[in-house]
Amino acid sequence: MKVLTGVPTESLGRLPKLAETLDAQGFSGIATQENRHNPFLPLAIAAVHSEHLELRTNVAIAFARSPMVAAGLAWDLQSASQGRFVLGLGSQVKGHNQRRFSVPWSAPAPRLKEYVESIKAIWHCWRDGTPLNYAGTHYQFSLMTPNFTPEPLLGELPKLQIAAVGPAMMKVAARYCDGVMLHAFCTKRYLRNSVIPRLEAELRDRGVTRNAFEISGGGFVVTGSTNEAVAQQFEWVRQRIGFYGSTPAYWPVLEAHGLEDLGLELNALSKTGRWDEMTQLISDDLVHEFAAVGTFEEISARISEHFGGLIDCISLPNAAPSELIQDLRDIKAPYSTAHP
Repeated sequence: MKVLTGVPTESLGRLPKLAETLDAQGFSGIATQENRHNPFLPLAIAAVHSEHLELRTNVAIAFARSPMVAAGLAWDLQSASQGRFVLGLGSQVKGHNQRRFSVPWSAPAPRLKEYVESIKAIWHCWRDGTPLNYAGTHYQFSLMTPNFTPEPLLGELPKLQIAAVGPAMMKVAARYCDGVMLHAFCTKRYLRNSVIPRLEAELRDRGVTRNAFEISGGGFVVTGSTNEAVAQQFEWVRQRIGFYGSTPAYWPVLEAHGLEDLGLELNALSKTGRWDEMTQLISDDLVHEFAAVGTFEEISARISEHFGGLIDCISLPNAAPSELIQDLRDIKAPYSTAHP
């Protein structure tokens, strides 16, 4: 199983030493998010200050930049890291696209499918010299000259994954991508009974085996060096479950546990800003349905029980000890980099 961790993207000056430390600590890789800061810049620094870390955006907001721009960033990071970059993309919601990024909105799954196809067409043009000729509803690319073609990569093309919550986006991931990044608002039951079968069915139709497709996320990991640290993180996850559970898009997860009424109640409270009351509706037992919970000494067994055999990649705080990281990396996962 891969073990990723986050890095402080607000402090780029700390990243050279931190990347070296995380590499020596045994982490599989680091992941960045596009929240307050650009997700690509920290990975560029880490690329030249590490030797083994996988570097992934988890996620970069797709529609905020042209596929040509995303393709170029990924190409350069793949080159700088000597083949360790994973381009992780997400659609974001309508409000953020229109009001934060000022880009047009349309149904996200068909548009992200074209986005992925566009990037692959651009990469193949750069790698193979094939004419660039992609024509879709949302994106059209037909111009590439030697002056704008980057130097060849020495190894493989970057891996490309997308974030997915609903069935439409999961279909895009399984049909067109190298992997899927699942939302944390996901229980073991929903993962086992709904998400994995859906992804595997799409992979079969595509003619791709499960061991060639990486699944990450799909739940929370609540851990720390002390019981107090775990308890604090536990309460944060309780709050997040209440927040996400108030949104109808996430209700299929609650429905898998017969908790349709909880979603309605959370939604009603959210409309009046009663956030504390929402959190109080989330029981300890429900938090455990969403999360593997335990101290650093306990969490390996809990992660194995909660995620083992289902997903391929989880995240831990970068304070996790090397022994724990190695224990988790020894857990057998379906995905294999040695697949045919």
